[in-house]
Amino acid sequence: MIPIRDTIPARGTPVVTWALIAVNAFVFLCELALGPENLEQFVYLFGLVPARYSHPDWARWVGFPIDDYWPFVTSMFLHGGWMHLVGNMWTLWIFGDNVEERMGRARFLAFYLLCGLAASLTHWLTNADSTVPTIGASGAIAGVLGAYFVLYPRAHIIVLFPVLFVPLFFQLPAVVYLAFWFLSQVFSGTLSGLGPESVGGIAWWAHVGGFVAGVVLHRLFIVPRRGFEPDEYDIEEAWGRRG
Repeated sequence: MIPIRDTIPARGTPVVTWALIAVNAFVFLCELALGPENLEQFVYLFGLVPARYSHPDWARWVGFPIDDYWPFVTSMFLHGGWMHLVGNMWTLWIFGDNVEERMGRARFLAFYLLCGLAASLTHWLTNADSTVPTIGASGAIAGVLGAYFVLYPRAHIIVLFPVLFVPLFFQLPAVVYLAFWFLSQVFSGTLSGLGPESVGGIAWWAHVGGFVAGVVLHRLFIVPRRGFEPDEYDIEEAWGRRG
């Protein structure tokens, strides 16, 4: 199921959401400008390689910088291809504006980075011996999904479900769509761990860690509102505009 849009219109300009999309796009264009060898070095240096921190002697022998923990952050701004970038940024575009509106710009940016850090740490702890670099904003965006899951339980998501070559569009409650997404990450992460290698190209547990961080931590970043429940005004306005 591909999310197309949600039913909660943003009342302000999601400056941070737009800025994050722009930064991710700019970094990806910089990646495209690198040659294959330089790109590989770039990804290994700024992507998250779990064994780099689990096995410091190996990391020193390979040539990684010592005591450099920036990849836990920089990895969330790198992407492995156009589909990887577009999929992540599209999801951030759909869900980020409403969460940013509830938190404010500075708090939302701090929340996004903290969820990305939680996702990176989760990936490291669940793949401690992996020498494959992990990149992508999906862990941080999973935190945004976790916050949306709690803040807008009565919202609906317009999704596309292709059946053969026929695109079907329908609405799902946000809690159903996001709960299904979260459980699919847990299932896929568990299934990947049963194989001979726990590396299947997707950091499933990073998504789980980011989502859980979003659910648990979002309340610390919410700007208090008075006179109505957290999502009451947004839902009524959205359905009112739909007529």
